[in-house]
Amino acid sequence: MSVDASPTDRFKQFRPPSPASNGNGNGALSAASPAPARAAHRLRLNPTDHHEPDSYEDLQSQLDFSPMLFSSLERYLPPPLLALSRDAKVDYMRDILLRYSPEGERTRVLRHREYRQKILANYKPLHRELYSLHAASFFVPSFLRALKENTEESFRSIITEPSPGIYVFEMLQSRACEMLLDEVENFERWVHDTNFRIMRPNTMNRYGVVLDDFGLETMLARMMDDFVRPIARVFYPEVGGSTLDSHHGFVVEYGMDRDVELGFHVDDSEVTLNVCLGEQFSGGELFFRGVRCDKHVNSETQQEESFDYAHTPGHAVLHRGRHRHGARATTSGHRANLILWCRSSVFRELKKYQTDFSSWCGECLRTKRVRHQSSLASTKLVWFRFKCMEKLRLIFLGNNMLSQIVFRS
Repeated sequence: MSVDASPTDRFKQFRPPSPASNGNGNGALSAASPAPARAAHRLRLNPTDHHEPDSYEDLQSQLDFSPMLFSSLERYLPPPLLALSRDAKVDYMRDILLRYSPEGERTRVLRHREYRQKILANYKPLHRELYSLHAASFFVPSFLRALKENTEESFRSIITEPSPGIYVFEMLQSRACEMLLDEVENFERWVHDTNFRIMRPNTMNRYGVVLDDFGLETMLARMMDDFVRPIARVFYPEVGGSTLDSHHGFVVEYGMDRDVELGFHVDDSEVTLNVCLGEQFSGGELFFRGVRCDKHVNSETQQEESFDYAHTPGHAVLHRGRHRHGARATTSGHRANLILWCRSSVFRELKKYQTDFSSWCGECLRTKRVRHQSSLASTKLVWFRFKCMEKLRLIFLGNNMLSQIVFRS
């Protein structure tokens, strides 16, 4: 597979097959209402610290959006509303969401909810303990110790940064990897036996499953909230790392009888967690080619931006969703990876009003530096010309004075 510096021909925006897969987290920061009585329906820019939101799981059949989205948005409600009843908060948040959600999208959300309900009503989980996420039996001890201390120093003690913005660390115990693989295999067996047609994780993978669709949504939401967001808050503040509030979780599978490789793309996320679950395989390395905003997504790769990473079971790779990447061919065996796209509705709303992304886009930063260097060069040139003119003026005055002295003598 070619990974030349110019990705124009093979670049793709990596998206889930439906915006309904746990939602895009597009909670609005504010909403202008045609009715004066509702003009005050707004969310805060920053969440209320230490607020524990209500659970809306039991209202799933009544809500137009994911219950997890309501729990996430609740932390952004104006403080006076936090003490109101759950029903009052639901009405307030639903009003905002409906204003920012097209009719077609709401229809897809409802259809996808029905799709999930059919699965949940018929699929029998293999490992029930997997769905409640017992941290001590799921994560390696070093990872849990770092999360407990919750400081940049503790995170850096377990993390390596082989290339700027790419963080690698050991995360899952081997038993957790095995359980996830067993659960995926069990679900795929049920799909085959019942001839149930399922949605694949995204528009680029023909194999793999969406974990949220068969009951693991709550577990993955907790993984993002308690185990990914604390790290993202430290290392990715410029792309909403501290305000991650929704996710899309899935497992992808590679092998000669599965997806073999993955083309050059960016993810539909602010932060992506990629954990190798195993099994025995060769090939399948990730290749990274720099972080880009929408405007520069097809720009050339600079030499220092190229980085290749070889997977190790149980180890995680954390990177910005806009970090361009792909996967080389898996030449033998079978490889499976847990992918968690983490999104921030606050960051996405604010991004609509920004034009400069040099804090995280490599090309924006390079362009800004080139402009700065050009400006400095221009200033130096003007100063040089001024000094030259000043010297010529002094020489001219000196010669003129000398001529007058000679003439008078």
